[in-house]
Amino acid sequence: MNIEFNGLNFLIKDGRIRLTRYGDIALSEEGECFVEVHLAGEHKDTHMGAKMTSSSEGDRLRYVTHTLSEESLDIVQRSEKVQTVTHLVRYGSVTRIYTEVKNISNGDIIIEEASAFVLGGIGSIDETDSLSFTRFTQSHHAECQPISRTFREEGLFRANDHSQKRIGICNVGSWSTKEALPQGIIEDRKTGASLMFEIESSASWYLEIADKNEKYYLWLGGPTLPFGGFEVCLGRDGKFVSPTVAIVAEASVHDVIAGMTDYRRALVRHSDKDATLPTIFNEYMHLSWDSPTAENTRALAPEVAKLGVKYYVIDCGWHNEEPGKGIYPYVGQWKESHARFPLGVRETTDYIRSLGMKAGLWIEPEIIGIKCTEMLDYYDDSCFMQRHGKRLSVMGRHFLDYRSPKVREYMSETIRRMVEDYGADYIKFDYNQDCGVGTDYLAFSAAEGLMECADAFLGWVREMTERFPDVIFEGCASGGMRLDYKSLSEYSLVSTSDQINYLCYPYIAGNILAAVVPEQAAVWSYPVATDKIEVFDKDKEWVEENISEDRIVLNMVNSLLGRMHLASHVDLLSEKKRALIREGIEYYDTLTEVKRKAHPYFPEGFTTYGAPHVAAGLITEERIYLAVWCLHGESAFSVELGQKAKAARVAYPTSSPVRISLEGERLSLDFGKTERAVFLEIDL
Repeated sequence: MNIEFNGLNFLIKDGRIRLTRYGDIALSEEGECFVEVHLAGEHKDTHMGAKMTSSSEGDRLRYVTHTLSEESLDIVQRSEKVQTVTHLVRYGSVTRIYTEVKNISNGDIIIEEASAFVLGGIGSIDETDSLSFTRFTQSHHAECQPISRTFREEGLFRANDHSQKRIGICNVGSWSTKEALPQGIIEDRKTGASLMFEIESSASWYLEIADKNEKYYLWLGGPTLPFGGFEVCLGRDGKFVSPTVAIVAEASVHDVIAGMTDYRRALVRHSDKDATLPTIFNEYMHLSWDSPTAENTRALAPEVAKLGVKYYVIDCGWHNEEPGKGIYPYVGQWKESHARFPLGVRETTDYIRSLGMKAGLWIEPEIIGIKCTEMLDYYDDSCFMQRHGKRLSVMGRHFLDYRSPKVREYMSETIRRMVEDYGADYIKFDYNQDCGVGTDYLAFSAAEGLMECADAFLGWVREMTERFPDVIFEGCASGGMRLDYKSLSEYSLVSTSDQINYLCYPYIAGNILAAVVPEQAAVWSYPVATDKIEVFDKDKEWVEENISEDRIVLNMVNSLLGRMHLASHVDLLSEKKRALIREGIEYYDTLTEVKRKAHPYFPEGFTTYGAPHVAAGLITEERIYLAVWCLHGESAFSVELGQKAKAARVAYPTSSPVRISLEGERLSLDFGKTERAVFLEIDL
């Protein structure tokens, strides 16, 4: 018996169910196991070291039943000790999958590994030069950096029929994307056929590509015992639910990114107040940093309002009386600072609204400072993430445990106070440290505790967004250290980076739409800045001499493909230069509907950090919206569009000195000099 669902073909034969085909990928004649579960003390029939295949229960599972509809497929399997239910849901061309594991034995079992889904039988170990894998590396200030290598370059090739080698990528800790994004692309370079996947986990996760039976497989799931220290003990009828994953197979890399973009859009909880994707000014970057004051905001806000900005956000420092640079060990009460805001924060947010803008505030809701005596006296040990009975402490912070009713109660009151008492129309949730492997409090392993804490926190976030529907909530984790779609689905928008150098941001903005939908991907634009994290102390004369029109334009182009987070001392610019910002905001406002419907467009593939030129954009059936940066190297070059175009024009800035010409699928640009950028509209 065969079952077909969204391109996945399953074969039921001799009491087993196996995956035989995915789209154009023929897996194997007998099919492949798509669930792997390994139990402590049970036999693992392989000597292949760290690989996740050949688990104790994978080959023991037998088909029980399935339920198929147009939009979903549930498959039930059993061994002597576990029952698994694999849930598949259709989202256009994307299939969303997770697996539940239930203990059906008469005693306790300990799970050491449990997949969400395994896609086996991909290609052959003799196709190692034509198959490629694109991973997306991450780091603070260097988010979303794709690296594509052939399987051979990754070390996968036929040395014998079964190797020890694997491509293994994992995250361990509460910064879910600090080293890598939980996504990847497998491409057949001969045909262009591509497979894209993602893991939706806001905690630890693991993915693996390796060989078995002379073919490759893709294992997707949460942490495992060797990669994340994961173990969970289930009593009789106890259940473990894997993280959710998503897969899509199409004819090209562009098509799988388009499919994944549409799928991600379906996940996101958009706020009605965010429908127009309003421009946000945040006075943190290259301006107030950690030391905002009522006086500075009053001086700056009127000039920001004149630019057409809709939201003005006061970042870290509206709370606490301690000096800005030393504030973090003391945070946690989230009560207004009378030193910085003598008449109260509400007086300042009301003033912002009087100028025709909405007001925003920042908070780091998952931590308290190790010197925050008020909250240390209030909370008990059950309120903190801990290991071996000791509270976790990183960079002057303890980590709150949102499984605790006391934590949720206090922090819910905090958000109410920020909205109703302090007048926040916008709240930025930040998270600036990683807790490591997790908490073993109320958990069998620290990794299990971390998963529970992460779920509890996001459940609380959902409660806040539903309780305060008129407030826009932003997700941030020192920039882009939580760019997973379990987290991103709860926020209207997300910070993509804390990169402070505008000439480096194009390397992030040029790739980020492969990871975050454009209507969410917030990018900083800080035209008036130095290269240091320090209070800006320059005057108008210095700004006029050092901040060029090209620099302003490049900053604006950085943020045009996603969400604009304007910052810096724009009030010090001349009227002529401020007009470039105003024009950029006005043009940005025209792109709202485009960003909600268009797909990411990378005409010459992903960019490399440090490349001389960057080109990335959005594409619809009628038009390409293309940002092009000339950062160094040759000032005249061409971009292969891969599409037949009939006309191209400069959309921003209208006064651009950049010369462009179009010939078939080739766009030629002459920037005249480097460190310039331009935003184009190209009719197809």
